[in-house]
Amino acid sequence: MILFRNFSKAFGAQQAVSDLTLEVARGEAIALLGPNGSGKTTTLKAAAGLLSPTSGSVLIGEPGRPPSDPDARRVISYLPQKVVFPEALTGREVVDFYRKLRRTEASRTMDVLRFASLNGASDRRVGTYSGGMTQRLGLAVAVLPDAPILLLDEPTAALDPDGLCAFYGLVERRRREGHTLLFTSHQLGDVERLADRFALLVGGRLAASLTQRELADRLSQRGLLRLRLDGRRPGLLEKIRPISREAAWAGDELLIPGPAADRPRILDVVREAGAEIRGLAAEEGRLDVLYRELVGAST
Repeated sequence: MILFRNFSKAFGAQQAVSDLTLEVARGEAIALLGPNGSGKTTTLKAAAGLLSPTSGSVLIGEPGRPPSDPDARRVISYLPQKVVFPEALTGREVVDFYRKLRRTEASRTMDVLRFASLNGASDRRVGTYSGGMTQRLGLAVAVLPDAPILLLDEPTAALDPDGLCAFYGLVERRRREGHTLLFTSHQLGDVERLADRFALLVGGRLAASLTQRELADRLSQRGLLRLRLDGRRPGLLEKIRPISREAAWAGDELLIPGPAADRPRILDVVREAGAEIRGLAAEEGRLDVLYRELVGAST
């Protein structure tokens, strides 16, 4: 549904994206991650047809067409990072204006206002809205058409818990219906919840692309087993080190980094040593730690 083929974009001497090849399949949700200035927004704008490649190509839909093609534009809905609406209009007037542009039925105005949960503020002027309310209004406009492709730039920025719940529900419903999603986020929880795959951009280049399974495997390798024992058993640490070289004591607690698959063997070693387990906790690897590792390896 979206294909970046050797896509590059430069703004004068500034190279924003370099030689990006990335395909987003029908029904797939991909998160673009990366530090500020890594090319995420440029990539989304290219897919939305708001800027043209310096070299390479971007194709939308099946068969693939340039985003400037009217048939391609009809299958896209785009939410920019910074949402701005005329402050003199009400939320309802904003939605109705965009509804007419997208040629959707009149009932959609009420549907998306209900989704946006503006707490009775739909007939207030946008100039009185908080940042979170403006973001909700932007999401309402983005979901007006039943577009097969959603391009969302930091969609959860400034959303409160109610707004987040509504957004997650919408995206999960659209995904069940086979819609395609390409989004950026600095909220790593969004990535774990919504994305089938994440693509990491660093310095305008694709540094990593991992599926959810590959991500889970990477995180499992970074797990931690915490065992609180009845005391330090002589020689126990040496018996565990062949399984986990970084195992270490912290008081009466044994900290054992490593994949979850190693934990049954470790517990067998502890039992064979005659140690009494008085507490056990298992932690999986954290996405923020892996993210920092990948960024660091690419800079």
